[in-house]
Amino acid sequence: MLMEAIYHRPKDNFVYAYNHETLHIILRTGKSDVDSVDLLFGDPYHIDNEQWLYKIAAMEKSGSTKMHDYWKIAVKPEFRRMRYGFRCSNSDKTVYYTERGFSESASTDKDSYFCFPYLHKGDVFSAPAWVKETVWYQIFPERFANGNLSNDPVGTLPWGETDPTPSNFFGGDFHGVMEHLDYLVDLGINGIYFTPIFKAHSNHKYDTIDYMEIDPQFGDKDTFRRLVSECHKRGIRVMLDAVFNHSGYYFAPFQDVLEHQDKSAYRDWFHLWDFPVVTEPKPNYDTFAFGASMPKLNTEHPDVKQYLLDVARYWIEEFDIDGWRLDVANEVDHAFWREFREVVKSVKPDAYILGEIWHDSMPWLLGDQFDAVMNYPFTNGTIDFFAKQEMDASTFANSITKVLHMYPANVNEVAFNLLDSHDTPRILTLAGGNVDRVKLLYLFQLTFIGTPCIYYGDEIGMTGGQDPGCRACMIWDKDKQNRDLFHFVKALISLRKSNSVYANGANFRFLHVDDAKNTIVYEKYTEDNRVIFVVNNSSEHVTGSFGLSGMFDEQILTEFGFQKNLVDTGKISIDLAPYGFRIFERVDVKVD
Repeated sequence: MLMEAIYHRPKDNFVYAYNHETLHIILRTGKSDVDSVDLLFGDPYHIDNEQWLYKIAAMEKSGSTKMHDYWKIAVKPEFRRMRYGFRCSNSDKTVYYTERGFSESASTDKDSYFCFPYLHKGDVFSAPAWVKETVWYQIFPERFANGNLSNDPVGTLPWGETDPTPSNFFGGDFHGVMEHLDYLVDLGINGIYFTPIFKAHSNHKYDTIDYMEIDPQFGDKDTFRRLVSECHKRGIRVMLDAVFNHSGYYFAPFQDVLEHQDKSAYRDWFHLWDFPVVTEPKPNYDTFAFGASMPKLNTEHPDVKQYLLDVARYWIEEFDIDGWRLDVANEVDHAFWREFREVVKSVKPDAYILGEIWHDSMPWLLGDQFDAVMNYPFTNGTIDFFAKQEMDASTFANSITKVLHMYPANVNEVAFNLLDSHDTPRILTLAGGNVDRVKLLYLFQLTFIGTPCIYYGDEIGMTGGQDPGCRACMIWDKDKQNRDLFHFVKALISLRKSNSVYANGANFRFLHVDDAKNTIVYEKYTEDNRVIFVVNNSSEHVTGSFGLSGMFDEQILTEFGFQKNLVDTGKISIDLAPYGFRIFERVDVKVD
């Protein structure tokens, strides 16, 4: 037994309060090295005849990667406190693992065991419940729809007749969004994430001039208030993009710095290296990336902090928005985000706080800063496997299993699962124009744990490379839309909403992977429900049993959406078309 591969730490994603009475405990072991794991646990003060009394419960293998197996158990400590350790066994030996290391027998000293001091209700990670039921739609306002020609910027081009560039404008605005809200309702959308809408110089608006004003090309505050109201009437939540890491070049305080240099009252609002402040040939101040037009804000400065916190409060109080997406969130100090959360939650307790972070984000997901992050580790795995065909089935299963074990389960349930965005090529382009691969992407995204997001236009087959190619004008001519893809996505969203087992509230695991055929079988399950997905991510027909037998209700896609059909998999072979899939709901089934 590789004892050096056995790992646990008594915090973060290895032990956490799932709710006010339940702990989730995770142990990591070497791949296929341990046959069973039991949890030894008890109240630290439960002593009889000077002996600590503990219980023993079997842990379940919750997933595997190339290097590790993960074991999980849910426990409800009677008095909300617990000491615990692990018993790991294989055919050769049994070892006990506690905070003090390994032993061949269970320690009689309770103080040697891992400690969870007390389950405080206030320490439970708590994100808005509504997010678990939300399917998001990301809108790049300048390119979604032009509903009011009177507010078009100078030089606005005819809608969609020219390729997007970093500097051209097509006149997208709030009126255009309102004209198409019923389109989003028809698709099944109940959350909109807007990229920045505040006054800015560029077409992307990530170079803010005034955080308290709407960019005039989109409309005014009355128009925005009406847009939020119309969204809410349709059950659609609204999330705005906050760019607090950096401002724009024309932000008044930065202009004051350029004019008054070291005499400026705003000199400490930015990270200036020396004077005079210059932008050419290279900026001598901290920026986003190395962009002179986006000077980095000093969020530790009291005046900067207060200004931005006032911004966060204002748009919720005045316009009733439902959430903030935080740009370049990992480059802003943790102390600021803690205060940001306090302000936002004091105004609207169920507001959603989403951070843009592209890597492991556990430090921001401890309950004192963000509710979720943009789940790029999920994105990378799904794109490489389904779209690019650059990853084999077992590597994909490893990557997704790792994603699921990076964070606590209650964090995963509100993770923002995107496939592409304004920062990446579109999925149909990444898939080499193969719509069937895109359908598999949507199948996996819309049946996975978390809150999925669709980038505008992907659902009707829009293409586009890296920025600015991915920011083309939305296609509204139905004759130029892929309506089959639209109806497929609509049917999947409807299926997701029909039963929680397709969304959140269900466990996830891979049952079967085949690298030679590039097929996967995964399962969503609860105590009362079970759904199995058989997926062929190859260009060849595939037939087999895939380890399934028994009676199932198969979900079959029709022109009216998914409909059930009873099948006996013990009497048929499961046939999968190239890039095809089958969905089976349990009636009477066993899995080998």
